Amino acid sequence: MAGADRMTIEQVVRKVLLEDHADVVRESVRWVAQQLMESEVSELVGAELGERRPDDRATHRNGYRGRRWDTRAGEIELQIPKLRQGSYFPSFLQPRKRSEQALVAVVQQAYVCGVSTRRVDQLVESLGLRVSRSEVSRICAGLDEQVEAFRDRPLEGRYPYLFVDAKVEKVRDGGRVARKCVVIAHAVHETGRREIIGLDVGEAETEAFWREFLRSLVARGLVGVQLAISDAHPGLKAALEQVLGCPWQRCTVHFLRDALGHARRDQHGLLAALIRPIFRAESGDEARRRLGEAISQLERGLPKVAAMLEEAEEDILAFYAFPASHWPKLRSTNPLERFNREIARRTDVVGIFPDDRSLIRLVSMLAIEANDEWLVGRGYIAKHSMDSLLEERIHRTNTEEVLELTAA
Repeated sequence: MAGADRMTIEQVVRKVLLEDHADVVRESVRWVAQQLMESEVSELVGAELGERRPDDRATHRNGYRGRRWDTRAGEIELQIPKLRQGSYFPSFLQPRKRSEQALVAVVQQAYVCGVSTRRVDQLVESLGLRVSRSEVSRICAGLDEQVEAFRDRPLEGRYPYLFVDAKVEKVRDGGRVARKCVVIAHAVHETGRREIIGLDVGEAETEAFWREFLRSLVARGLVGVQLAISDAHPGLKAALEQVLGCPWQRCTVHFLRDALGHARRDQHGLLAALIRPIFRAESGDEARRRLGEAISQLERGLPKVAAMLEEAEEDILAFYAFPASHWPKLRSTNPLERFNREIARRTDVVGIFPDDRSLIRLVSMLAIEANDEWLVGRGYIAKHSMDSLLEERIHRTNTEEVLELTAA
């Protein structure tokens, strides 16, 4: 039981507010509101407070009336100006729909920017507001409608180039923290613009998971894939072959990284100098010649890397079968790297996601934002270049059909 000399919370609050330590946020809100009312009344009257303009003013001020305003910053006593003719009611005292929508927007934006639920709660409290964690979660769930519309939208037209990558994040699952994979599909449309066409969260990068993910893209309308670019994950490679049946390009950046892992640090410079020129040759034949020379030089000192090069030849040089102007954009998954960095910049702040849904929500909103930027920005590959690629494919398909009929 509290002693007689102890004050209640209500008494403490009253004492603080009556002294020189009044809540700065509450007083700031009151001052801004008062200034806004004076501005609105001046517009109605046709003259500023204290200004003498007898000719063209519409009416005159007639004192003030008090009104209590309950805000998230606390209770505020407003002095609403009165008019001799007509009436005035502050615009911000209309039903709270606008202010609540603004608060929702702020909290949603904070979440999309990578602020965790707990930190959003701290953020709004620092502003003199009170929003519980459950309320923040409810507000964030309002994004789900946009997320589902984005993830389930139909894919129209053809997507000749498909980039697939995965990123590991920490998610709470059944009372433990699990490392889960965010898988992202990024494609180049036949118009030359790039687009994030799909994303999901899975337990692990298994072949079954990748197969289900790719089939979901096909079900939404993914067609016309001529080249798939990814790292060398066996499950992903097998799923791409089974679902899409298109040529596969192994990411050259990942390949070089893997190769360097089989060499001493003092050998990295020489090894990179041998491998990088293979991917910057002027033709596929030149690239194969350089690859053969690199294997010859590495067989004695780095036989494991030499074997890697020989085994991966077709996979790391697949991009040479496409237009030369496309090569720099096809030989690696780098188009996804910037987007992955944006994800990391926000997920690093969150740390551990409460569930799969929250992770999907955040990544999806970033994907929507990226797609909007790409839609109004410059095309990733020139349209006329894509047109020639598609015409060549149609011609090649027709030729193959003729040959099959002739053989039959």
